[in-house]
Amino acid sequence: MTHFAVRRAADATFAAPPQLPYPSSGFRRRTVVDEADGAVHSGFGICELAPDGAIGAHVNAYEESFHVLSGTVILDVPEGSYLLEEGDYGLLPTGVPHAWRGAGDTAARWADMLAPVPRARYGYDTQAVPALPAREPVRIDVRDPRTRSFGHFEAAQMDPGKQSQDLLAVSASMRTALLVYSGITVKMMVDEDLGAVASTMFMVQYAPDGVAGSHDHPFEETYLIVEGTVDATFDGERHRLGVGDAAWAGAGCVHSFANAGTGPVRWLETQAPQPPSRHSYRFTRDWDYLRETLGEKP
Repeated sequence: MTHFAVRRAADATFAAPPQLPYPSSGFRRRTVVDEADGAVHSGFGICELAPDGAIGAHVNAYEESFHVLSGTVILDVPEGSYLLEEGDYGLLPTGVPHAWRGAGDTAARWADMLAPVPRARYGYDTQAVPALPAREPVRIDVRDPRTRSFGHFEAAQMDPGKQSQDLLAVSASMRTALLVYSGITVKMMVDEDLGAVASTMFMVQYAPDGVAGSHDHPFEETYLIVEGTVDATFDGERHRLGVGDAAWAGAGCVHSFANAGTGPVRWLETQAPQPPSRHSYRFTRDWDYLRETLGEKP
């Protein structure tokens, strides 16, 4: 049994979703990872909704995080209707009724993270509910506590030399301030601060010399490349990933990354379940060092 999966953008196919208990029109989804891959905690895909399309009101028995990749789309929830644009992200907690409506002149695309993985044998853990009011949509404002479950990402937020109060103002909290280490920058998007309990979603960027040594986790990760190229190794198998490519690493899969280009490489990353406060990383180098140290003793 493999503990990882790689999906190439060139081979990507969008298809109508499986038979679900709520109506939809103009909606397609590219499955990146699901239970067929051996995933337990992670369902991940790319959704596409036509400008005149719609996804009927429903609730899920899982947590759903999303990040808008292109276009505009309207999200209806009990609290209101929101116009989401490229760079917006958010959280739909378990059991929250919601519906989607097309908007703009072109199809909208967004990445969705579903935790735990929807199960086909249980109707994909979703249920139709009565229609929600289709109110006039408003833009989100992360400084407004009424839109606390949403945020907005700009590529400039990944530049450690250009951080400012204005950039921080479009983050949901100071915990989403940039994390910088060894040529790697991390921008948190969805975590427990937004109300997530089963997963996280964030942006990662590697400088041209950025490298992460081989390691594994007690949780599952997915990666969607949005800029540049990266050499990724999963359980000893090497893959070069470019824009639109995606991958999944199951719990215990030993993986590593190295920027393969001359410019930055950036990807959307998710984790499920949420990492523990300790022992989230198990680096191969540490255990190699221990074996070498013990071997030096008489």
